[in-house]
Amino acid sequence: MFKKILVAVDGSKSSFNAMDKAIDLQKLTDAEIYLICVYKHHSLFEASLSIGRPEGMDIPDKALSDYAKDIVNHAKEMATEKNAVKVRGFVKAGRPSSVIVKFAEEKDIDLIVVGTRGTHSGKDGILLGSVSHRVASKAKCPVLVV
Repeated sequence: MFKKILVAVDGSKSSFNAMDKAIDLQKLTDAEIYLICVYKHHSLFEASLSIGRPEGMDIPDKALSDYAKDIVNHAKEMATEKNAVKVRGFVKAGRPSSVIVKFAEEKDIDLIVVGTRGTHSGKDGILLGSVSHRVASKAKCPVLVV
């Protein structure tokens, strides 16, 4: 049924609930789980606008990338504790919904699992968070919103 399941994680409870559902599905299908955390990319111009940045402080991309890596590593540890196998983690920069959909297409993902609400909520969905709403409407594969 499913061979590759993509789970978007952002550190929120909702995203970890989505991961739990993906692990349940993995146990039924023996699928490989791909965890992805997407952070907003900041251009060098945006980083240069921080005139009062203290010495030694990372530019935004570096700090956000490191934080995203921590989230993925934490999610992988949680998955291992729940007896998940074949779990891979990825960190990408860009607009989360677009990156998730593009990544799914590039990796031939069979199912995307996302939480209803992440760490940020926008005006784009009354019942769904903006990222889950966009992913569900743009993805070419099935999307499970948890």
